[in-house]
Amino acid sequence: MAHPLGSFLIDSARQAARTCRGGWKVLRTKGPSKFQFWLIALLIGTASGFAALLFRKAIEWLQSAIYGTENINRLHSFAETLPWYWILIVPILGGLVVGLLLDRFSTDARAQGPADVIEGAAIREGRVSIREGLVSAVASLITLSSGGSTGREGPVVHIAAVISTWVSEKIRANGITGRDLLGCAVAAAVSASFNAPIAGALFALEVVLRHFAVHAFAPIVIASVAGTVISRLEFGNVTEFVLPTGSALAFYQELPAFLLLGGLCGFVAVALMWTIFWAEDMGNQIMTYTPLKRWMRPVISGALLGVIAIFYPHIIGVGYETTSAALTGELLMHEAIVFVVLKIIAVAITMAGRMGGGVFSPALMVGAMTGLAFGLIATSIFPEVSGSHTLYALAGMGGVAAAVLGAPISTTLIVFELTGDWQTGLAVMVTVSISTALGSRLVDRSFFLTQLERRGIHVAAGPQAYLLSTFAVSKLMRDIDQNQGPTSEACWSLIEQGVYTNANATLEGIMPMFDDPSLRFIPVVRLRGEREGPELIGVIHDVDTFKAYNKALAETAAEEHS
Repeated sequence: MAHPLGSFLIDSARQAARTCRGGWKVLRTKGPSKFQFWLIALLIGTASGFAALLFRKAIEWLQSAIYGTENINRLHSFAETLPWYWILIVPILGGLVVGLLLDRFSTDARAQGPADVIEGAAIREGRVSIREGLVSAVASLITLSSGGSTGREGPVVHIAAVISTWVSEKIRANGITGRDLLGCAVAAAVSASFNAPIAGALFALEVVLRHFAVHAFAPIVIASVAGTVISRLEFGNVTEFVLPTGSALAFYQELPAFLLLGGLCGFVAVALMWTIFWAEDMGNQIMTYTPLKRWMRPVISGALLGVIAIFYPHIIGVGYETTSAALTGELLMHEAIVFVVLKIIAVAITMAGRMGGGVFSPALMVGAMTGLAFGLIATSIFPEVSGSHTLYALAGMGGVAAAVLGAPISTTLIVFELTGDWQTGLAVMVTVSISTALGSRLVDRSFFLTQLERRGIHVAAGPQAYLLSTFAVSKLMRDIDQNQGPTSEACWSLIEQGVYTNANATLEGIMPMFDDPSLRFIPVVRLRGEREGPELIGVIHDVDTFKAYNKALAETAAEEHS
């Protein structure tokens, strides 16, 4: 009789042999394609890293040339020494160049950003408009170099998306591959911009792709590391901000204060987003009811920014100098509060002028000053159980940025990687979680998703809401067949009742019509003008609609869980 241990070892050996044979078969059949894809991811990551680096260097060069300073990290301090008329005229001229550029080469006269990248990932098979992307990059470069009060991460993300789109078109990538390549490009661009490889990879998954599928993780990490290497070859392994020593959490009794700070950061983030949307709506109203030309919109915004910058040059550009001052506790409480209000107004003016730029860096600045003001109050009330007030500035920076981006995981990590301070994790995590939970309830999850929702693109609600818009009626309709299916007479009967759809419509518009259980088909017409009646060109059946929708949901679920 065989010994039980011997039988177990023999069975284990056989199982291991079968596993090895299966692994070798997978390696032979799928290994080359995986290697090729990872190689493409590496190349895209390298290209996106260089693009982010060149964009940053171009901003620095232009700012130095325009304002005449050799140290752009101290731009607002140097701007205080310049004549007032120069501070005023620079953003006006920048707005003029941006306005003429967008009016001539952009369809809607606006610079595109991360929201368009998210839209491309969701409903355009990982593609964005290359032409619009290049124009937006140049417009954002001019905006950030001439006094615009936004950040550089938004344009960099969109530039990376343009690179991945070009590659996807060249290799004729399908939707899944296109989205994965888009994630690779975004991860590399973010990691190169902030020297943050971990946060760059998670940003691409959390914000752009909006899933954490295993098949996308490896290539995105490869691209993110490539982007970081490009950045570190130029700038070294240094953090964006240098914190003072002694900023650790003093006692765990202090954690409730960070819960309160999280709530405050959530409200401040919502105030930032609502102000931007209000200013954009106001700009649209002005353009609608006045004879102003499209190219004048950035000029007006530039003039308003110039007036503010004469008195408060802190609003110029990305604002890292002021953010660093907040993180090191160099600002007084009233200064921090005033700068919060002014920065929100300046960002809203820039975005309302459609001048280009991102919101992440402004959110970091607003958050750092919000946290500093809160920390100065909290530490003065409870000095015996309080740590440094600069710790509150760090937590506030993460809290506002996370609520704006709707990305608590990647924002928490990016704060750590920007500062190199991993010892304050509890405070930052508590603040970020509360602010994100609050902010996501008052907008459509994030700033970018709310932007899309305002354009009628329902990405925030999930695939079940936006997938319908990806199906054109013309792709699913059937020809009129007198022998099988509805007759022409039945179709015209519905058309006379007002029940029909346009061939250019999507399933998003007709799916609610099938809520009527008696309606099994909808006539498809071509509208020929007011004086001519519609032309019947086909019919779309409920069963075809439901099949297409269910198939898309199944494919999306499979992609997100593979």
